[in-house]
Amino acid sequence: MADTLTDPASPAPASQAPASPAPAVRARATRPATEPGWGVEESAALYSIRNWGKGFFDVNAAGHVVVRPSRNPAVEVDLHEVVAGMRERGFRTPLLVHFSDLLKQRLVDIADAFRGAIVEHGYHGTYQGVFPIKVNQQRRVVEEVRDAGKALGFGLEAGSKPELLAVMGMTSDTPGRLIICNGFKEERYIEFTALAKKLGRNIIPVIENITELKLILRFYEQHNVRPTIGVRVNLASQGAGRWRHSSGIKAKFGLSMNEVLEVLSILRSKGMEDCLQLLHCHMGSQVHDIRQVNQGINELARIYSQLVKSGAGMRYLDIGGGLGIDYDGSQTSFEFSMNYTLQEYASNVVYKVMTVCDEECVPHPTIVSESGRAMVAQQSVLVFDVLGANRLDRYTAPERLPEPAAGEELPRPLVDIYDVYRNISERRLVENYNDLLEDRDEALRLFNVGLMNLEHRALVDSIFWAACAKIRDVARGMGRPPEELGDLESALSDTYFCNLSIFQSMPDIWAINQLFPICPIHRLNERPTRKATIADLTCDSDGKIDRFVDDHDVKKWVELHDFAEGEEYLLGAFLVGAYQETLGDLHNLFGDTHVAHVMIDEHGEWWIDEVIEGDAVRDVLSYVHYDLARLFGEVRRECEKAVVNKQMTVAESQGLLKAYEAGLSGYTYLETESR
Repeated sequence: MADTLTDPASPAPASQAPASPAPAVRARATRPATEPGWGVEESAALYSIRNWGKGFFDVNAAGHVVVRPSRNPAVEVDLHEVVAGMRERGFRTPLLVHFSDLLKQRLVDIADAFRGAIVEHGYHGTYQGVFPIKVNQQRRVVEEVRDAGKALGFGLEAGSKPELLAVMGMTSDTPGRLIICNGFKEERYIEFTALAKKLGRNIIPVIENITELKLILRFYEQHNVRPTIGVRVNLASQGAGRWRHSSGIKAKFGLSMNEVLEVLSILRSKGMEDCLQLLHCHMGSQVHDIRQVNQGINELARIYSQLVKSGAGMRYLDIGGGLGIDYDGSQTSFEFSMNYTLQEYASNVVYKVMTVCDEECVPHPTIVSESGRAMVAQQSVLVFDVLGANRLDRYTAPERLPEPAAGEELPRPLVDIYDVYRNISERRLVENYNDLLEDRDEALRLFNVGLMNLEHRALVDSIFWAACAKIRDVARGMGRPPEELGDLESALSDTYFCNLSIFQSMPDIWAINQLFPICPIHRLNERPTRKATIADLTCDSDGKIDRFVDDHDVKKWVELHDFAEGEEYLLGAFLVGAYQETLGDLHNLFGDTHVAHVMIDEHGEWWIDEVIEGDAVRDVLSYVHYDLARLFGEVRRECEKAVVNKQMTVAESQGLLKAYEAGLSGYTYLETESR
């Protein structure tokens, strides 16, 4: 990231803040405020906003997406207004917007769910949440979790030595905060946990292999401090969903039952069995089926109880992550949804642990969860602008075919496909479509062997797509369109080209086919008339989004409004606060986007509390080890040669150098002045 800009401690609401002129945007002055037969209710239902939004997102009367950080309709932020405010401050889209108050609310939600379940079931232990900073390592996000989590008793989890060093430097004011250390650990990592313990930190290194135990014993003895130790166990129970293979007996991390007993035996031989105080497991990420949660918790609680009976000083039962996010709003066992609520999850965990411990006659432990995705996913929205659109149904067929040259005939596939176009009927719709495909294939074969010229080939293409659009329109008017035409809507969908890099801002779409809710953030009082996929700026065929949220399936397109060049059209990708920022890469050297941290008061007035500038071109070039001074020097020397050779005037060469230098300092994304 580039430099950080922080507003004054007590900023004025955004509507009152001084602003610089914003880039001009062509207004749609002729569009009515609402359209008969379509309004915000229809848009909210179409995009399932209230389903995946869970009270945090909705649509206002102006047709703009609003964010309600506390779920209170009286306290909301107009997302389109935030983007306009950022533009007034000189920051263009793409833009990542963090809602700090929403993040705090999610921590409260999780704490309240567990504490409510504890009261409901008469559980005698307590609950502590822990945030794994790998989920979102951005400094501001971790600070907000730390600060909001102080009153809630939330701790932090580090999965590597760099993460531990960051956590150590951020928890000096709360030495009793729980710090869990996971991941493979070498000598320096282990020694830092010992030093942190000596500083008074409540730190628990979790053993992933027996070698780590030997290092813990060595360094804690060297620094004359007694350790608090955890073990991660591989459960036989496997999680559910895309990450189910990361759990179970073949999981990457964790000890077998024999190894857990070996750890206890080694500690007992040194009179340190009381140091083994935490049992941890990994059930997977985004566990969508509550049955797998119940099964895993039951097994984990049994192991915990047996360790207590064997003399270990157990205090904490760490159930790991796995609490899902309902990305499509369906609340089903679909892999990107969840068939349970947060309250049901907490209640099941507490009840299962309590039941097993009561049966085994052992004290109820402090339940620890590491539900990082559930903590931070909802607080971030990526906003990006549409640059252009490619529409296959723009093609038209001629009123008549051209006359052939003297002594020649028109290619038979051209004549046949035109005949199909003219005679499309509902009764023969599937037959018409099959004939189109056959005629086009024959035309391509003739062209490839030199028996059709380019003009005729282009005409075949135009007629083919015009005929496909005609068939699609007829099928839409049928009660039950033929199944054989099911792919036609997808084939004819538009491609909307957008100012973003999927690899940088939403890498999980490319890597694991993750679904994120995507919809316009304005114009939601208008009926969307286009079906489109989304393409990013990268020159990679995988830089696209062609899977979209639906309430009962995955759609191959998203409904969007008609786009005209020069007009503003903004889309938002929601629930992107988990993993995406850290996993993003520099494909085509598109860097981090600008980040705005938005706060809101009890009166609904919002302000931009902090802006973290996105990468400039010079930043991303330095990441891949380019010498910027050398690059500039090479261009300057070439300009001088051009002046000597009379290819360029001195003024032109100086203008080029200024433009080059300004380009190095500019945003890596498109900086179109008209938007």
